[in-house]
Amino acid sequence: MSMAAFLGTDRGWSPAVRTERTPMSLRPRRTGLTLATATAALASSLLVAAPAVAAPHPNPNGFANRVSTEEVLGHLRALQGIADANGGNRASGTPGYDASGDYVQGLLEDAGYQVERQPFEFTSSRTLTQTLTVGGQAVDVIAMTSSPSGTVQGPLSVLAAGDATPGCEATDYGTGTAGSVVLVSRGGCAFAVKQQLASAAGAVGVVVYNNTEGPLNGTLGATPATGAPAGGITQAAGQALLGQAGAPTTLAIDIRTTTTSTFNIVAQTPYGDADNVIMMGAHLDSVDEGPGINDNGTGSAAILQTALELAQVAPTRNAVRFAWWGAEESGLIGSSTYVDSLTEAERAQITGYLNFDMVGSPNYVIGVYDSNQSTYPAPVAVPAGSESLEQVFTDYFDRKGQPWVDTEFSGRSDYQGFIEAGIPATGLFTGAEQLKTPEEAALFGGTAGVAYDPNYHSPGDTIANVSTEALGINSKAIAFATLTLADDPTPLVVGDEVKGTSHAAGHGNSAGRYQGHLAVE
Repeated sequence: MSMAAFLGTDRGWSPAVRTERTPMSLRPRRTGLTLATATAALASSLLVAAPAVAAPHPNPNGFANRVSTEEVLGHLRALQGIADANGGNRASGTPGYDASGDYVQGLLEDAGYQVERQPFEFTSSRTLTQTLTVGGQAVDVIAMTSSPSGTVQGPLSVLAAGDATPGCEATDYGTGTAGSVVLVSRGGCAFAVKQQLASAAGAVGVVVYNNTEGPLNGTLGATPATGAPAGGITQAAGQALLGQAGAPTTLAIDIRTTTTSTFNIVAQTPYGDADNVIMMGAHLDSVDEGPGINDNGTGSAAILQTALELAQVAPTRNAVRFAWWGAEESGLIGSSTYVDSLTEAERAQITGYLNFDMVGSPNYVIGVYDSNQSTYPAPVAVPAGSESLEQVFTDYFDRKGQPWVDTEFSGRSDYQGFIEAGIPATGLFTGAEQLKTPEEAALFGGTAGVAYDPNYHSPGDTIANVSTEALGINSKAIAFATLTLADDPTPLVVGDEVKGTSHAAGHGNSAGRYQGHLAVE
């Protein structure tokens, strides 16, 4: 929708003439900015034009009701169509991602936003070979992102299966490791830790088997690793190999790495206190293996519709900034690049960051990142103020009678760069490859013993496999939190009008699960 534009401050606007937007297919992509130019633009000139006649300013509940599930689903249908037309995925650096960015940018511009792209480069990889044979029998294996390439042979050495942190200490690798292909369970530490320790002990190859059902799509980080080639196999395949220590094993992995260009998309309201910026973010890219409609079309679509609705209401007390990140699936690169590009003063202006990564899982839980660590001690430092951000969501759900659970604030998504910079953060998450517990099934329905998203990081992550119920619940919660924090003069002190009963009958905090991305365990 095209509308007249007004540019100015929250104390008065001056009209500006807005011309009709160039059709998306004809508009040049904005990839010519340097990172320094983009950073300066993001810091000082990310603007959204207020509508000529602003709608009556709603309260947060009224605003939440304006964000309809059907409109959010419309964005998901568009992203599905983009993936279908571009080789089945929307991975950063591909035509599918570029078209996704054009789609988001086009709608924001139609709503009056002045949008900036922040370009950056990252290392991407393509797997040409991934094979594993043990005792002459083929085993399905998936090469880990950034794995060294090579064809290696040696006896299979098996690490203890009952260890709580298997392969996470140098002492786990005995004298039989040298010259062997190591079989180790997932869990306890990052895949890269296991691969590096095994390599240091002389292993020629590393095979990690999953500690839950489903394939293991692991990564060794954002840059190519050195040492032994590494791949992942299913839990069932790993358990079947536990009794084959010493069997002749061949692991062949061939990965080609390239430097790829992509971008973030960022826009901010012109009104509101620019020293108290509330920021909403979601990664826009998919994995190479599928269209990424739940992961993370859902988060991207939810904040997009929230941004479009926000453009139609009167000015808010605090500024609001929206971001769609690139290369999250390659190691949280887009969001980290953005945070690294900010000065200390610019970081201090961000009062809080809310992250939305997978908010429509088919076997969902309603998970809120456990910023106050009431259920899960966080393995990362959680900045002061995050607890109040979490409470905005939990009190909202409590007042609605909506069950929710804590989900571990482990730093496994795009909030990581923000919390490392001391910026308060929280967010919502409906689960990935972990299995739903009976307690969670009693709270939310669905099936216990099945992954929250059985299609995680696979071709099956399509619009047909998204829970519209979870998407609707979370989209309205996102909109509520956006306007609540945008209008609250002290957004990290939850006022009486926002507070609810933090342990209402609908709250089930005993069975939350952690973020499912595989950058770390």
